[in-house]
Amino acid sequence: MRLQKYLSRAGASSRREGERLIEAGRVRVNGDVVTVLGTRVEPGRDRVELDGRVLELPGFRWLLLHKPPGVLTTASDPGHNRTVYDLLPKEMAALRYVGRLDRETEGLLLLTNEGDVLHRLTHPSYGVEREYRVQVKDPVAPATLARLTAGVQLDDGPARARKAWRPPGASRDELRLILTEGRNREVRRIMTAVGHPVRRLVRERYGPVTLGTLAAGRWRELTTDEIHELRRSVGTPSADAESEARWS
Repeated sequence: MRLQKYLSRAGASSRREGERLIEAGRVRVNGDVVTVLGTRVEPGRDRVELDGRVLELPGFRWLLLHKPPGVLTTASDPGHNRTVYDLLPKEMAALRYVGRLDRETEGLLLLTNEGDVLHRLTHPSYGVEREYRVQVKDPVAPATLARLTAGVQLDDGPARARKAWRPPGASRDELRLILTEGRNREVRRIMTAVGHPVRRLVRERYGPVTLGTLAAGRWRELTTDEIHELRRSVGTPSADAESEARWS
């Protein structure tokens, strides 16, 4: 890991500020002052100090929250509306959400401090699947399902569902969609484009992680297997045991 990234992950500075700290001779690695940018350190083995204070890296944390409708996916709101962080303990305020859900959309929301994996999970080039349960206005015909997978034109370019289907036993106004881009309000916009405005929208799955039976407004830690599967889905090597998600 580059030294300036280590400083950032330890909460000592931003990466840019970390570069200035290194150049100023305020950082030591294994007792030696380091002033060369790009110096690499091995977490858990090398001793990193800033102004004589040893810096430790926090363990990676991963949460699954069942977001209820009416709650904002944001760190704070000027209008003092309820946010997803109001549903979590205060010590989790530093975690970042993985893909925003709009105010009325419900369901699975991942939060983490593992920035590299978060970036890959949300970047369209990795094609990570998001699965939604959708209730719409009026029954959906088979031809409409085919149109959703063929693609529709939105104001920011063409969009399509990777898969669209009606589950066995579901009502005719309910369907499932899988998308991979994560564009703003994409499900709502493509359903409006085919003449079926959304009445209820629930994200059931993000990559390999599913919502399951978790109640609305509740959260849980991801299991070790779920974290490994998330990393594997975007080609990220598993972290060392030191960095596994755990509560300290």
